[in-house]
Amino acid sequence: MSLSGPPEPTATESASAPRRNETDVQRLDRNWLSLLQELRVTQTGTQIVGGFLLALAFQPRFTELDLYQLTVYLILVGTATTTTVLALGPVSLHRLLFGKHAMKQIVRVADVLVRATLVGVAVILAGTTLLVFDVVLGRTAGQVAGAAVLLVIVAVWLVLPRRAKR
Repeated sequence: MSLSGPPEPTATESASAPRRNETDVQRLDRNWLSLLQELRVTQTGTQIVGGFLLALAFQPRFTELDLYQLTVYLILVGTATTTTVLALGPVSLHRLLFGKHAMKQIVRVADVLVRATLVGVAVILAGTTLLVFDVVLGRTAGQVAGAAVLLVIVAVWLVLPRRAKR
């Protein structure tokens, strides 16, 4: 990695973004710290919802779930587990490559893992809403509520940032 000339943008930066007066190493460190902060927020939410899902199996009404609800539940538990693994991936990656001068690769791979984590979080949030509304109000209400949450996620996580950038 060369320290001369303007640094190349990483996966978390745009090529058209204004340049900071920092070296490649400083920029990678800043990007790594930004990714870690994003993961801290994401992991907390994922752990809370994951804990809620795991606690459901020990509730008296759990035995009353129909096949559809059990299937949604098991998909959500699997998604929560996978999302937690994805969210912890950058930490493991950093630990394994620590001191090997691989920060560029760590930041690039961590960026992909954080994006995949956000997809998992979206599925967990929409699916959990679907399941709760389905159990409480019925199948149609569950599907509408789950779709509404997914729509809000798309609007806030994808559409809003693109519009704000303009």
